[in-house]
Amino acid sequence: MNTLYLAVALFLLLTLIAGMWRILHGPTPADRMLAAQLFGTTAVACLLLLSQALEQPALRDIALVFALLAAVTAIAFVKRAWLKKSDES
Repeated sequence: MNTLYLAVALFLLLTLIAGMWRILHGPTPADRMLAAQLFGTTAVACLLLLSQALEQPALRDIALVFALLAAVTAIAFVKRAWLKKSDES
């Protein structure tokens, strides 16, 4: 079962290549932000899988911190975009 967890974690890391492409070539800042959110979500998933595979409960705590930081980042982006849009009007 540990091999399965590690294989899924590796697959999730490979999906980050698509996210990196979107960050570099995204047509809008919103596309780039969604790709950055993909990084946060993937990091949380990888940490949870590694926590289970390696039987390290501390990795769950780190995953929780990453999830909270990803939420704060999304809120900050939306507030910044909202303020920029209201300044243009």
